Amino acid sequence: MLLLPRRPVPPDFRGKTALITGVGRAGQIGYAVAQGFAAAGAQLVIADVNAAGLAERARELGRAGATVRTAAGDLTTREAASRAVAVATSELGGLDVVVNVAGGLVHYGAALEITPDQFERELAINLKTTFYVAQAALAALVARGGGAIVNFASIAVLDPQPLLASYIAAKAAVAGLTRALAVEFQAQGVRVNAVAPGTMRTADNVAAAHPAGVRWVELDDLVRAVLYLASDDAQAITGEILPVAGARPAR
Repeated sequence: MLLLPRRPVPPDFRGKTALITGVGRAGQIGYAVAQGFAAAGAQLVIADVNAAGLAERARELGRAGATVRTAAGDLTTREAASRAVAVATSELGGLDVVVNVAGGLVHYGAALEITPDQFERELAINLKTTFYVAQAALAALVARGGGAIVNFASIAVLDPQPLLASYIAAKAAVAGLTRALAVEFQAQGVRVNAVAPGTMRTADNVAAAHPAGVRWVELDDLVRAVLYLASDDAQAITGEILPVAGARPAR
């Protein structure tokens, strides 16, 4: 008898609460991740500096049946990160998953042209947001008996490209932070991993100029990777940086 491979069972997050950052705009990664967790049954706390956009995303998720709370604020500050975690613990009873999507590219160009302000901003929106949210969340995750953090690095860390020096530096720091927290909190049941996306097919990226032959990564593929790392299916995985970029270019 021929045994066919079983189709993978989607992760089930019913009864769990996920905090997801960078959810202010439709068509972008953070919102897609939030939709993925909502579809898997999670309660959501969504956070972003864009208060108006955040409120609209919450309304959309709520109309689709999700339980959603919002935490508007500048996550490059420790205070805003702490408030986001407090929303989860005080309004939804605790925290099980954190997904640090907030970040972005500030400077694309020659390294010698990067200004101090650009460099500081690149580090702030990518590294400081990730650190402060993780730092605020760890006590809540430990209190639940464990949990998962999924950070966002970049394929550029694993396969560097020119004209991205400050961005790669910031995302490499996120990768290092991921591994450091994984080691420090493994015994307390908290797993910390990161995805390293390639060029995502988002509204902004499609509108921007890209070289011919760019290898697009679909949002659904990235969301599935994040859900996997956050789920019990990945309970033996921590401290890993998972590329989500399609085939690597030939060397």
